Amino acid sequence: MTDFVSEQKSIPCGEERIYNTLSDLSNLEKFRDRIPADKIKSFTCDADSCTVSVDPVGEVTFNVIEREPFKTIKFITSKSPMPLTLWIQMKQVEENDTRIKLTARADLNPFLKPMLQKPLQDAVDKLADMLTKIQY
Repeated sequence: MTDFVSEQKSIPCGEERIYNTLSDLSNLEKFRDRIPADKIKSFTCDADSCTVSVDPVGEVTFNVIEREPFKTIKFITSKSPMPLTLWIQMKQVEENDTRIKLTARADLNPFLKPMLQKPLQDAVDKLADMLTKIQY
């Protein structure tokens, strides 16, 4: 297993509000306009899952498998070219200052690992950046 970890990011909001927004994936529909149209072909969500179609990867579905209120949201892929687990950790350090960190864990075979390491790390970093730009 290989872990891809984002830098810790700061969001000027309380952890409860961030958690409540991100733990219900249907809320992601509000941010659909922030997704680059040239990167994602389709995007559908409900409370517990989100499916995106990304070139050249294809369709990927993320399902929430664990919610720890105000601390962690954990996802696993069900439609994906490779097994992937993703989790968002959050910790409030002051009233309007919550730190988040994303971790993706992938089971990469030794032949694909050199080719996929950089794109997966970039994806985790961009997702963490995007989460700092959402209005919670």
